[in-house]
Amino acid sequence: MSHTLRIVPASDAPLADVETVFGTRGDAAHCWCQWFKIPARDWRGVDEDALHDRLAGQLAAPAPGPGLLAYDDDTPAGWCAIEPRPGLTRLRRSSIVTTGTEQPDLDDEAVWALSCFVIPPEHRGRGIATELAHAAVGFAAQHGARVVEAYAVDAAARRHVSAAELYHGTIAMFAAAGFTEIARPTPSRVVMQHALRQPHAY
Repeated sequence: MSHTLRIVPASDAPLADVETVFGTRGDAAHCWCQWFKIPARDWRGVDEDALHDRLAGQLAAPAPGPGLLAYDDDTPAGWCAIEPRPGLTRLRRSSIVTTGTEQPDLDDEAVWALSCFVIPPEHRGRGIATELAHAAVGFAAQHGARVVEAYAVDAAARRHVSAAELYHGTIAMFAAAGFTEIARPTPSRVVMQHALRQPHAY
């Protein structure tokens, strides 16, 4: 990459830099990476300010996670959500984690979920999401993860995929970061995992 990319735990970055990446328009600014953390029945009852405040509280908490922040030189340029899978409540009822006939243990703290990417439009097309996926694997390994799981979109299996729909990440992106396909709940949705055997640097 021609630019200088630096990736840090988002909890170590100023909240204002996270806010810069999420912006003020679009899905990220309406969700604040809380979609998987709030049951569907409760989602409509939480406004955007409360979602923002929930993320701020998660960033200030002592637990590892909830994400990484990428900088292009000193400019905030991307986010990925990475934390133990049990924290993502909505995954318990989501078809995107179906792994065939075997029901995954969704209480397993050693399985981490790489569930979301936010790359502002001006920073897209430069491989930042792939670099964040690499870094997320290392971050999870350093905090005791046994497996990192992702929920990729297979863009080739659909007629049209908008940029907003790609927030989960693509098959090619995760494959480049060392993930392999373990299940395909639907033709266009793929569960991918990266098994960890030793710590990675991030």
